[in-house]
Amino acid sequence: MTCLMIDIGSTELSYKDEERLQNKLVGGVILFTRNYQSKKQIKTLTAAIRKIKKNILIAVDHEGGRVQRFRAEFTHIPDMALLGQVYDENQSEGRRLAKLCGQLIAYELGICDIDFSFTPVLDINFGTSSVIGDRSFHHQTEPIVELASSLMEGLNLEGMQSVGKHFPGHGFIKADTHLEIANDNRLLEEIQKKDMSIFNAMIKKNIAGVMPSHVIYTNCDQKPAGFSQFWLKNQLRGLMNFQGAIFSDDMGMKAAQIFEKDLVVRVKKALEAGCDMVLLCNQGKDIDHVLDKLEWKQDSDSIKRLLKMHRDSSKNKVSNSFPVNYSHESVKKNIIELKNLVKKLS
Repeated sequence: MTCLMIDIGSTELSYKDEERLQNKLVGGVILFTRNYQSKKQIKTLTAAIRKIKKNILIAVDHEGGRVQRFRAEFTHIPDMALLGQVYDENQSEGRRLAKLCGQLIAYELGICDIDFSFTPVLDINFGTSSVIGDRSFHHQTEPIVELASSLMEGLNLEGMQSVGKHFPGHGFIKADTHLEIANDNRLLEEIQKKDMSIFNAMIKKNIAGVMPSHVIYTNCDQKPAGFSQFWLKNQLRGLMNFQGAIFSDDMGMKAAQIFEKDLVVRVKKALEAGCDMVLLCNQGKDIDHVLDKLEWKQDSDSIKRLLKMHRDSSKNKVSNSFPVNYSHESVKKNIIELKNLVKKLS
């Protein structure tokens, strides 16, 4: 298990994809909409990836709402904000539906031999972010913890781990780090009291993975969180005692490019800051330059953390003492009911 998670070009592996996957630095693959046509096709693709490297991690962004890479033949998971609306009316129903969403995500991805989704979003919806918005469960910390915990429970029931994002919190500022540099000028104490309290609660519930943001928190450190030893080693590992895997956000995002122009140096800085695995997406031939020039020795603790992110396929076969197909259809029905309920509440 090694330090880079890369993307692939299309719905099947090219010769170049196969060559890259064989590189010793590559320990993961992240899939996108361009890689998907149907469940049959994606199963063939994941099988081809594992034929090259059996223990590779295969992941996808499958939060629900506007961030769901696979749609045809998959259930459309609602925005997490809809779960927050239900929670405000009926807390137990909100938690139940969040758990069912987690089970459904894990089941549908699991049968395609995908290890995990980068979910849940743990950011607070302060009402200002151009990129978070309805991806967030709520504007208050307690409902976020409650709903994220339930979603994680559902994922775990089907053998899938969770990755909470975007540490220490991306919801306060308007800027979108995909497109621009982003500064959050709040004091550390305020961030700890609000945003970080959610991550702290989820760490105590044994969340397996965390993804830091590319935001610069100017009153704390002058580096984006994903490149900052202050945030990853001092705060996340030290103060919060997080023992799980740290995944960088994509190195191709504009905020990361502005921080460090040289891609090899950029990846190295993220690893040195404390990331266990760095996402390298949509970089074309520049990926080959990184694979050729990057020097990094993964330590044994980091390898162990990443190995724990593999899906437990034995749990993907049985759910709550019922055959999964039965549970799956029941969950799909509940998701449809959730959308109808929210329409009534709106």
